[in-house]
Amino acid sequence: MAETEAAVDRSEQLRAAGDRIDALLDASSSGGAMARERAEELVRLVADLYGAGLERVLTIMDDAGRLDDDLLAALVADDLVASLLLVHDLHPYDVTTRVEQALEGVRPYLGSHGGDVELLEVSDAGVVRLRLLGSCDGCPSSSVTLKLAVEGAIEAAAPEITTIEVETPTEEAPVPGPVISVDSLRSRIGGPAATPQTHDHGSSWEAVPELATLADGAAMCAAVAEIPVLACRIGSDLFAFRDRCARCEASLTGATLARRLGGAIGDAVLTCPSCLTHYEVRRAGACIESPDLHLDPLPLLVNHGVVSVAVPAAVTA
Repeated sequence: MAETEAAVDRSEQLRAAGDRIDALLDASSSGGAMARERAEELVRLVADLYGAGLERVLTIMDDAGRLDDDLLAALVADDLVASLLLVHDLHPYDVTTRVEQALEGVRPYLGSHGGDVELLEVSDAGVVRLRLLGSCDGCPSSSVTLKLAVEGAIEAAAPEITTIEVETPTEEAPVPGPVISVDSLRSRIGGPAATPQTHDHGSSWEAVPELATLADGAAMCAAVAEIPVLACRIGSDLFAFRDRCARCEASLTGATLARRLGGAIGDAVLTCPSCLTHYEVRRAGACIESPDLHLDPLPLLVNHGVVSVAVPAAVTA
């Protein structure tokens, strides 16, 4: 227990350091473009220096016969070390292996929604082709949520991937239970007015206009058709989850988004304000501290500028 708490504290410190670096770079902009460029150059030079040192460490270990498969596996299992190895092009696993490992990491989550994923191809041009399998098994999260989890995991493990193509089951290749395709989901939005419609799982698409103006890096909670929902934005991407922490079950009102140290651009971690549990937004709310926990994602689509969220139908007495 103490070891787990120490690991969480260390992760907090690393995230705080990453946030501080970003804040200092932003602050340097007040001195003009030249000051910003000098600050960024300083960061690059320091990163290059430590990258060269990291490469020397690995070379020395390899020359001494200490860099075996078990040690390599232990190194890349650490998110921070793996990120540094990727940044400096020192990661020991090729892109296909990293994609396969990323898919293994999200399979327990996909399984909790009655789904799975099959890797079809990783091309030399950096294109990953996948096929989603299974069903959402009565859950409103649908294939859009599964696609979100898979893409987020791959982007984190293999940032050099240029395109991720995800196939969903079709009528010609049926699977147990209905999987709602992206095209089908978009068609349910209707026209620009985005009239809510009920779909097969007893949930409905509800327009939430205020999400269109949500700022980058911001999170907000709102009641959508009487269902508490948390929404957040990372760059141009919007995400929605049920407003409930998977660990303490408290509301996520006041939750913060932060990029973790060593994470890729656009990576973001959501922190519960009550128990400080961390969730990976781009991996459909997977919990960092406890892989068996995750937020409940909700499909979210933008059509003609209208943001709509699919929420479960309210239970009536």
